[in-house]
Amino acid sequence: MDARRGFLFADTPQIARRAAPIVRLRNFTRRFGANTIIDKLDLDIAPGEFIALLGRSGSGKTTLLRTLAGLDDSRGQDVTVPAARAVVFQDARLMPWKKVWRNVTLGLRGRDTRARAERALNEVGLGHRLDAWPLTLSGGEAQRTALARALAREPQLLLLDEPFAALDALTRIRMHELVLSLWRAHSPAILLVTHDVDEAIALADRVLVLDQGRIVGEERIDAPRGERDGIARDLRETLLNWLGVKPGQAGEGNGVVRLAAARP
Repeated sequence: MDARRGFLFADTPQIARRAAPIVRLRNFTRRFGANTIIDKLDLDIAPGEFIALLGRSGSGKTTLLRTLAGLDDSRGQDVTVPAARAVVFQDARLMPWKKVWRNVTLGLRGRDTRARAERALNEVGLGHRLDAWPLTLSGGEAQRTALARALAREPQLLLLDEPFAALDALTRIRMHELVLSLWRAHSPAILLVTHDVDEAIALADRVLVLDQGRIVGEERIDAPRGERDGIARDLRETLLNWLGVKPGQAGEGNGVVRLAAARP
């Protein structure tokens, strides 16, 4: 479907592409000393949009994500983000001295926090682990708990910082399916930071490539998820070209293209 005509995202919850952006950055710049990390960046994210952000190490991905998460001060700049937002990191960051449901409710207030945790854990398939200790969880279960913690906050913006990178291939595929099912059910805007080109192609509505603090490439993907094999090869080549990676230079295994081998 044609984004320029304001139709709905292919395979996306009922969110129109012409809706007012839920995230808006204009001429955003971030410097640390003499180093410019983000350079006059403009970015819009629509409600319910699923964006994947690619970039080599040092390109500014983490700095951008921290800004959107509210972890870095953006006062004095033209930055609009929703108050309801949540982050899932590569490490699940669970407190080992708190049971699973209490990890899900960290920072939440109200009398119904356990009920909210239970609902979120049921959605990620961990309702039976409500009273478990984090050290008894597998890697995939720990990441599902982190997703439940984000889900319990009912975010309008969900930020995913390479949350599948440490998982084995089979668990990663299951996590992809879970994230998509939660996204369809709750319709948050999602920004996924990843080094995995094929992951970006499989999951996102739009793929952005960040280099030296600027967006140097953008690709919209209108083909429904699960039906992208026909465009994957050409799109992969385009994205790798923007990333400065020559064919055969990126790490490939089990059909997955990752950028780790191409980092400077």
